[in-house]
Amino acid sequence: MTIFAGDKERNLANTVMDWLLNLGYLGLFLGTFLAGTVLPLSSDILLVGMLAAKADPLICLPVAAVGNWLGAMTSYWYAKWEWLEKWFRIKPDTLRRQQERVDKYGVWLAVVFWAPFIGMVCMIALGVYKVRPRTTALLALAGSFLRFSFWILLQTVWQQ
Repeated sequence: MTIFAGDKERNLANTVMDWLLNLGYLGLFLGTFLAGTVLPLSSDILLVGMLAAKADPLICLPVAAVGNWLGAMTSYWYAKWEWLEKWFRIKPDTLRRQQERVDKYGVWLAVVFWAPFIGMVCMIALGVYKVRPRTTALLALAGSFLRFSFWILLQTVWQQ
């Protein structure tokens, strides 16, 4: 499953995913890192693919969690107000309204960074406003471990 519309793009995404899976744990790390940024990759599919290929879940968990977390933190550190205005054409008024929401929920937005699309928006918002970097990093790491633990548990139960 991919957000691309055409067959060519879908084939490219599948080729990239296959290539990452063929790299084993390194591919899992690279793929989850890239999926943690703004790139449209699925770290969940990579993890499930690794587990289906009989990779060790105790190795997959930290590799996937840390890779995804580092990708998210890269988005956090590189998020700039000016870039949002320039590249995504977001108006300053919209950014100010978003800041009110970030101020309301604060660092707890980091826990949901793993959710598709909205999670990356949260990490970028936290990064733009540089909300408590250490706490953001710890909560994002905990959320990442919980996310991948869920998939590993689900896969373990499903195989029984």
